[in-house]
Amino acid sequence: MKLFDKYSLLLLASLAGCAAAPDALVRLPKVAAPSEADESIPTNSITLASYEEPVQAEPVQAAEQVAEEVCCPQPVQVYEAGLTIGMLEQLALANNPVVGQAAARVRALRGKCWQVGLKPNPTVGYLAAEIGDNGKAGQQGGFAGQEFITAGKLKKNRAVVCAEIETAEQVLAATRMRVRTDIRLGYYRALVAQQRVELATSLVEATGEAVKASEELLAAQEIPKAALLQTEVEQQNAEIALQTSKNQLDAAWKQMSAIAGEIELPQQPLAGDPTELPSDLSWDETLAQLTTMSPEIAAAITELSRTRRALNRARVEAVPDINTQFSVQYDNSTDNTIAGVQLGVPLPLWNRNQGGIRQARAEVSVASQNIDRVALNLKRRLAVTYQEYANAKAQVETYSGQILPRAAETFDLVRRGYAAGEVGYLELLTAQRTYAVTNLRYLDALDSLWGSWTRIDGLLLDGSLNRSF
Repeated sequence: MKLFDKYSLLLLASLAGCAAAPDALVRLPKVAAPSEADESIPTNSITLASYEEPVQAEPVQAAEQVAEEVCCPQPVQVYEAGLTIGMLEQLALANNPVVGQAAARVRALRGKCWQVGLKPNPTVGYLAAEIGDNGKAGQQGGFAGQEFITAGKLKKNRAVVCAEIETAEQVLAATRMRVRTDIRLGYYRALVAQQRVELATSLVEATGEAVKASEELLAAQEIPKAALLQTEVEQQNAEIALQTSKNQLDAAWKQMSAIAGEIELPQQPLAGDPTELPSDLSWDETLAQLTTMSPEIAAAITELSRTRRALNRARVEAVPDINTQFSVQYDNSTDNTIAGVQLGVPLPLWNRNQGGIRQARAEVSVASQNIDRVALNLKRRLAVTYQEYANAKAQVETYSGQILPRAAETFDLVRRGYAAGEVGYLELLTAQRTYAVTNLRYLDALDSLWGSWTRIDGLLLDGSLNRSF
């Protein structure tokens, strides 16, 4: 009996330190888009994110060097103090290809904006007439022409593309936030999996000691063979739980490596404690923040601005542009130099861009209603995610405040009762299993809590690699 009492103390000490109840609240840094409102756009209190062109262009690398980096990505340094969430965010934002795609889209539209406002090039050419009249060369000369764009069409063209740039900037802000959310989700998933591996490892060690103790007790004829078999079953279950936890941790690291831009992230300790819960979220404040800071709504608003500018452009499409031409010729038959001027405009008799104006008006209506659709869709998605958050928060608080302490106390009482000969061996194994399973479920609740909280804090923007441009 003394031998098994020693085992019981070891088991209790191992399990008691696997999942401590949270005792503090911490607030992670907010992930918010830069605030820079545009007075030319009806923002409806929406915060628009801004995008700044890099001051210096990235150096051009040799093709061989780029190919080598793509084929053989360099591993990330292992930090003894633990890899922080800030380090992972920097890696992901610097290397995730979707961020580069979104930024390149902004640069492409800026080039387009410059191009659509340029004036038409002048035309020059050769001009000849009355060739062969009386055996003469006729009238020989040249001409120059220029088309003049009227009604401010070029300025309106640029106004339309400027709105496209503003939309692309919101897409870029949303893309960066998606990457942040994805890497944070992977970080917290790996952090909880790391705790789960530690718990499962302690459980395997404890059940291994239990099997040894059971074999000695069976040899001393103090327990039946069924008790030994039950202990061995518990050990095998603990080994399965450990392998599953390792697989979850490995998958989490692989997902983070993908979000970080195919950089090799070696498994290493992560800085942080998942039991330090995030700040509480309320529905009203969360919904208000989402509707005022979401890049999705901001992009819908800038799209409405683009359609309105496109309507203004469509209304002046029928205003005739002026085509001019000036020519100078030498008349060989009279030895005179003659000049000519031509001026022409199309007459908007049948085509006054009626269909284009109708289309532009309809697109304004579509964009206006799309703002309401995006807002309602955000509210719907928030309802689902907030329910997950509320459920997980209630579970975590119940586990940490009530279930875990009671499970630990129950296990301690059963252990003491067994040491005193008042409780059977199978009852001790049952209490051990209950305590271990309770800790694992607590970690599952923490995983769900951090996942839902991170999505809400990231304005419901995730799945960065699922998007294409």
